[in-house]
Amino acid sequence: MAAAKSGQKKRVAATPTRAPAPERTRTNDAERTRQNILEVAIHEMSEKGFSGARIDEIAERTQTSKRMIYYYFESKEGLYCAVLEECYRRIRQIEGTLHLREKPPLEALSELVKFTFDHHVQNIDFIRLVMVENIHHGRHLAMVPNLKEMNRPTIDLLAEICRRGAAEKVMRKGLDPVDLHMTISAMCFFYVSNRYTFSYLFDVDMTSLSATVSRREKAAEVVLKYVRP
Repeated sequence: MAAAKSGQKKRVAATPTRAPAPERTRTNDAERTRQNILEVAIHEMSEKGFSGARIDEIAERTQTSKRMIYYYFESKEGLYCAVLEECYRRIRQIEGTLHLREKPPLEALSELVKFTFDHHVQNIDFIRLVMVENIHHGRHLAMVPNLKEMNRPTIDLLAEICRRGAAEKVMRKGLDPVDLHMTISAMCFFYVSNRYTFSYLFDVDMTSLSATVSRREKAAEVVLKYVRP
């Protein structure tokens, strides 16, 4: 009898314990749903702007409901702010993988310009959203927590490149990293934001692959000439 009880105890003890998988599944499903809403909203709001985008359409395209969207983002404005945050987070996250601090200053700067150019060409939604937000005088950016801190590493990186470049005498002294960032942005942003109007007005095809490759090289060339002694 004692042996039987002992055997029962062993069998009980041998039963494996399992983590609550359903809770993890719910968490993963919730994150996938939230990310899916964001992806659709990025395109919808970049195409139609903050005012023109409709939560009903976003809900239909994500096969969710307005109630679900408001559960995750509280309001249309909350969703729009999340869209802005996600777009800036992506570009800064990729910048952090370039390891530019480990490269010679002029090479690092050239690579940063070309990366920015490529990102803008490949992410037209980002360009449109920035234009939309400027129409609204940037008022939604102030509603996104830590957005300035998220973008600060880009300025710190440029400041470090400028310091090294000046020390090696391959870049002139006194370069303002914010001004340099603005110059890079202007060179890359304009090509995407204005290529259709520019193509029509001056009879040049700025949408072709050859034009894109050429403009990419010229953007880097102009910035490097700007920073040299």
